[in-house]
Amino acid sequence: MKKIIITKANGQKAEFDPRKVVITCIRAGADPILAKRISRQIHSRAHYGMSTKEIYRMVLKYLSDNATPAIKHRYRLKESIMKMGPAGFSFESYVGQILRHFGYKVKSIGAKMQGRCVIHEVDLALESENGKKWLVECKYHNFPGRYTGLKESLYTHARFLDLGEKFDNEMLVCNTKVSPEAITYATCIGQRILSWRFPQNMGLETMIEQKKLYPVTILGPSKKELYLLSENNIMIAKDLLDVDLYELAQKTRIPIKRLVFLQRLTNQIIG
Repeated sequence: MKKIIITKANGQKAEFDPRKVVITCIRAGADPILAKRISRQIHSRAHYGMSTKEIYRMVLKYLSDNATPAIKHRYRLKESIMKMGPAGFSFESYVGQILRHFGYKVKSIGAKMQGRCVIHEVDLALESENGKKWLVECKYHNFPGRYTGLKESLYTHARFLDLGEKFDNEMLVCNTKVSPEAITYATCIGQRILSWRFPQNMGLETMIEQKKLYPVTILGPSKKELYLLSENNIMIAKDLLDVDLYELAQKTRIPIKRLVFLQRLTNQIIG
């Protein structure tokens, strides 16, 4: 199989790995046979310098033509999270909802707390099932290619130290990959990191997929619809399954037929 050098979102060059296409397609729910076929088609069309964004769009096109709409939407999970911020969605609130489904209690979001030296605005204050108090710093990026690095890990730890006895543990959560230096430092000081693809087998995307906590942006709403849904605290897609659609239509002025469509698509996505 020919080797092809592609351009990653951060501008770095890397060898194209067809296996990654197979893995991501299967994660989205595609049949392994289809996933391998798509991988071969992408590889046959790939060329030197081709961007990962181009490859991503090609995979989406093949999924649109050969798989169910639900699979295509699940494949867009990372993109969907990056579409949250501009619509007024709080990444901190979304992270809080995810962690709540994994046994944490959300004590506050964006609260100001006096440290030994200065006042801090704490993204999330959590309590785990064993009663331990967690300081959580959330780092959100709305475009690909950005790494969360050592600076963010150091910043989180400095806040944790200044807040002293208010917290027992610290956590850094981000929607992108994290740098090796940040992982090394966090491991050394006992800081938990939760990011895209880290920890291995239990990264942010795995937690979302495990509990079907897909953001409502995965449904492809318009900017206006997204704003109206956020105004009514609809942040996770499956929340649409627990509301009275006629009441929601009155509040948002989104046509009932459109809400029914979004609800049906949600059922397909969560399987």
